[in-house]
Amino acid sequence: MIIALAGNPNVGKSTVFNALTGLKQHTGNWPGKTVTSARGFFETKHFSCELVDLPGAYSLTPHSAEEEVTRDFLLEENPDAVIVVCDASCLERNLLLALQVSFHCPSVMLCVNLMDEAAKKGIHIDLALLEKLLGFPVSGTAARQRQGLAELSGRLDHLLLEKKQREKDSLQKTPLPSPDQLATAASSIASQVTFLENADYRKKDRKLDKILTGRYTGFLAMLLLLSLIFWITVTGANYPSSLLSQLFLMLEEGLSHLLSKLQVSPLLSDFLLEGVFRVLSWVVSVMLPPMVIFFPLFTLLEDSGYLPRIAYNLDYYFQKCRACGKQALTMAMGFGCNCVGVLGCRIIDSPRERLIALLTNSFVPCNGRFPILVTLIALYFTGPGGSSFFDKAASSLLAALCLTGFLLLGVLMTFLASRLLSATLLKGMPSSFVLELPPYRRPQILKVILRSLLDRTLSTLRRALCAAVPAGALLWCMANLTMDSRSLLSIAASFLDPFARLMGLDGVILLSFLLGMPANEIVIPIMLMTYLEQGSLQEINDPNLLRAILSENGWSLGTAVCTCLFTLFHWPCLTTLLSIKKETGSLKWTAAAFLLPTLFGVLLCILFAQTAAFFLPAP
Repeated sequence: MIIALAGNPNVGKSTVFNALTGLKQHTGNWPGKTVTSARGFFETKHFSCELVDLPGAYSLTPHSAEEEVTRDFLLEENPDAVIVVCDASCLERNLLLALQVSFHCPSVMLCVNLMDEAAKKGIHIDLALLEKLLGFPVSGTAARQRQGLAELSGRLDHLLLEKKQREKDSLQKTPLPSPDQLATAASSIASQVTFLENADYRKKDRKLDKILTGRYTGFLAMLLLLSLIFWITVTGANYPSSLLSQLFLMLEEGLSHLLSKLQVSPLLSDFLLEGVFRVLSWVVSVMLPPMVIFFPLFTLLEDSGYLPRIAYNLDYYFQKCRACGKQALTMAMGFGCNCVGVLGCRIIDSPRERLIALLTNSFVPCNGRFPILVTLIALYFTGPGGSSFFDKAASSLLAALCLTGFLLLGVLMTFLASRLLSATLLKGMPSSFVLELPPYRRPQILKVILRSLLDRTLSTLRRALCAAVPAGALLWCMANLTMDSRSLLSIAASFLDPFARLMGLDGVILLSFLLGMPANEIVIPIMLMTYLEQGSLQEINDPNLLRAILSENGWSLGTAVCTCLFTLFHWPCLTTLLSIKKETGSLKWTAAAFLLPTLFGVLLCILFAQTAAFFLPAP
């Protein structure tokens, strides 16, 4: 049996889907759409069912690609039954969709979810009376706690057994009422079945919203929260990164011994270990810990209901840029991974505004660029800090604040680039959209961690590793193949040096960014490998030694600033570019996504370098 799961956004529909199907599910795209499809399997007493999780919709009159998909599936695919999920704490609005579906689909049942949250707010629903007034089955659930799911399955089973009779009954239904009439069928029913202990049950949420979405306090709260998240990420990632690095070093020694026993030629052994394996291990040890910390924290914000409020705070400014307010959400996703941010642009309905979001997503740095920024901030802006715990904490907090400052520059440039695109290549006016502020909820920490690890961290890491393998091979070849007693790496750096000097960099830095396209985490190791004229990636943990090496190769505070600016604004990584090509289906827009942030970075670096040279001439 094909069972459709429909409902408004933020009613816990996906929680119901996950609770019923468990791990028997798969995701993809709807044919011809970039809207995500989720399908899973479960069994009732008499039937084996495929559950189709439809995109959130407020109405069967579509105003977005998601609502269009939901309408088309319900009206054209003829599912055997439809479960409409609604939120017990805002029944009236949710009933509008349920009533529309009941007039089009013969076998319908209502799942009143979040009964536990409604009870905490003093909201009680008379489910028996609701079923009587609607004329189709109603079941109450608290899917997060897995309460009521057995009853839901049982009522669905009974509904499917009566399917043929319901199809006969559906032929005698009256024509679909007008939207106004439905809104009045919805308001009347909700008022009869809903009982409130306290009419002002939203008081707590309103108090929080006054702070978190206030004109001034909203932005202060965002800055403080952003700084806290980056401080936790930066501080927490150091120790596991070091452990992973040591583990891979031991593994490399073991593999070296094994290849020696197998009598593999030294040249091939060096290629595999110092080239491919070392790049892979570097990407994992540097990239994995920040992702394991950042993605769950980001998902916690999403789960708690705060993320839509960030979009609400920034919507006005994106509208001023003639872009869509939903771009605030995709921009926030880009802080974790630009590839994830690009995929998130699917939530934007207007093709023009979706393109703007795609082209500007890499203006905010992903966590792959954090190691470069954090390293340079520690070396040139904050120092390593003292030996005591408090000195180290103060230093890391200052580093997090500096990092937040750079990230805010990225946000400002996102606004500027969006406005420029809206006035030139992608002219148009901003479209309106519905943004629902869901109630604040206590996140399910364990489920959030598991979901973020499976959905974001591991998938992002897998894509990065696929890109790192050819990068490791190319790096080793360029570092170990020579021409006129000079490595190809050194020759390429010399070729790029004149232009790089104009930007306040040098040829080695610019080449490192080019070769670091598969994964930004290896940019600094490539610099060290080239400066030290080594044949493999180099890791230096001593900050004093690292600064000494950079200083010996002409680095100054100005070089560090320009490198940070270019870290913020340069081409997206290879994985993100491939995702943009897949989403747009166009090489032209993929090239634009490559060039746009790069031009910003080059111009900013030249502007800073030449201004600094004018006011601070060399002795």
